[in-house]
Amino acid sequence: MSSKVDRIVARLQEKITDGDYYEAQQQTRVAASRYIKQKNWDSAIDILHNVAQSLLKAQQGGSASDLCIMMVDVYKQAETKPDATSKGRLLTCLRLFQAAEPTRKKFIQEMMGWSAKFGEYPAGDPDLHHVAGSIYAEEHEPYEAERHLVIGTKDSAEVLAKMEYTWYKESDAHTAPHYAARGILPYLLVGNVRAANTTYRLFTSSLSSDNAGLNVQDVSTASSDIRIFPSLPLLNFLGLLLLAIQRGSPEVFRGLLSKYATQINEVDGWAEPLEMIGQMYFGIQKPRQSNPLMDMMSGLFGGGAGGAPPQRRQGIRDGPAPAGLD
Repeated sequence: MSSKVDRIVARLQEKITDGDYYEAQQQTRVAASRYIKQKNWDSAIDILHNVAQSLLKAQQGGSASDLCIMMVDVYKQAETKPDATSKGRLLTCLRLFQAAEPTRKKFIQEMMGWSAKFGEYPAGDPDLHHVAGSIYAEEHEPYEAERHLVIGTKDSAEVLAKMEYTWYKESDAHTAPHYAARGILPYLLVGNVRAANTTYRLFTSSLSSDNAGLNVQDVSTASSDIRIFPSLPLLNFLGLLLLAIQRGSPEVFRGLLSKYATQINEVDGWAEPLEMIGQMYFGIQKPRQSNPLMDMMSGLFGGGAGGAPPQRRQGIRDGPAPAGLD
């Protein structure tokens, strides 16, 4: 920071020390706006970043969030790309927010939108998603955590697996596959097979370690290991599904669906994700729904029967877990 900016920040931080939070926020906006008009982006960002941190440390989350969002807006005007420095400022502020601060979510949305527009990841920067998801996981906010961790970094799978297992322990023993699936299926839907395998491995390892009386059979192949749980057929299905994806055999996938059809049909919401996985990894297209009127017209006029073939779904997801995994 320049000496002039240093003085401005010091004066504003003094107001915060004196408890004049609103005045500090408003004067910060005025000071930053002057530099924005001059297109002196660095000075505007320095002021906003430093004063926002001071307000967060004073537990003034609402005022701080306003300045944080303004800082993201300056990033956008300056067309700042996500790098270690630009992301670091945002994450420093994010970690200082209190869990109960309602404006934090808006700040997270804004920084994800900025990183998606000016970075290389259409769903938002993985580092930002990882930190946001990890914070939500620590706060026991699983739905928000899942949304971010599934499109996070290579370290996100471990955080997600631990969170799902912790959540599972609050439920009945037979529900283990449902919680494991909350990590495994979304990872497969975004094309991250490695993270899906990591989630399965960590979840089943914890399950085995914590339940000495649980009957477990270890099965090893040339490429991977899998645990078989005779009392948890859907957990076996998930492990075998991961092996089938390695082989890429449609026949093996269809065989799994047939073998476990009864158990799968008893679970709400697995059908659509598994259908999408069949398309993505095994080239199995969804059967066209028959429309008698369209079929008759097609026969009369010699045209195709109603519309283009279904498109292969892309493995990008930035929303909540697929229906039925909630």
